[in-house]
Amino acid sequence: MLNFAANLSWLFQEWSFLDRFAAAADAGFGAVEYLFPYDHGPDVIAGLLSRHGLKQVLFNLPPGDFAAGERGIAALPGRRDEFRASVATALAYARTLGAPRLHLMSGIASGDGALAAYRDALGFACDAAARDGIDILIEPINNRDIPGYLMNNFDLAQQIIGELALPNLKLQFDIYHRQVIHGDVTRGLEALMPITGHIQIASAPLRQEPGSGELDDKRILQTIRGLGYKGHIGCEYRPAAGTLAGLGWMQRLV
Repeated sequence: MLNFAANLSWLFQEWSFLDRFAAAADAGFGAVEYLFPYDHGPDVIAGLLSRHGLKQVLFNLPPGDFAAGERGIAALPGRRDEFRASVATALAYARTLGAPRLHLMSGIASGDGALAAYRDALGFACDAAARDGIDILIEPINNRDIPGYLMNNFDLAQQIIGELALPNLKLQFDIYHRQVIHGDVTRGLEALMPITGHIQIASAPLRQEPGSGELDDKRILQTIRGLGYKGHIGCEYRPAAGTLAGLGWMQRLV
């Protein structure tokens, strides 16, 4: 059985953010994820999760100044103290929300200094998160969507996870990003499943509902099931014509 989580930053945008929890539950979802919870108190969100019987499966650490274009600060050597404070903030939310994993965005950066800062940040975050049994995830994101993003390659992610050898450092395998960066999605899933902590899905190249693009998403989902993946699959896509109108793909493809 495949378990899906609604990404409330992408789906249900017809509702205000806090109303999306009820909308997702009414649509049949039992779990949610989103980019950031920090505009709302953790107790407020925890109350919504409880009220609507939802499980929180993932959110991101604070990204820096998102409105100004920042996409993480972990790889920015001059922001070490700010990054470490952001870990404490994210973990406080994760404890209240019962979130078992956090996505750590690398940031827009390049060069050896950025990679060294990124590795140091991952070590710090994993050590802090391990005390609460929380996993830290890294996600390769293509440079078409975020130009200059440091963590832009699945091979680099695999290398860093292997080198750091931290038991709670895992891969966030986004099918859309995999297709844009490398292609070879099903073989990538087969090779990287042992280090994968979370999966997200969207069609390529338009990042809309699964089944609407160039990939055989039905076969991809069959591959995930066949590999014994037990976690959630985050629905992180842009609905083509409204969230509810597009949810039929789950019946067609699963």
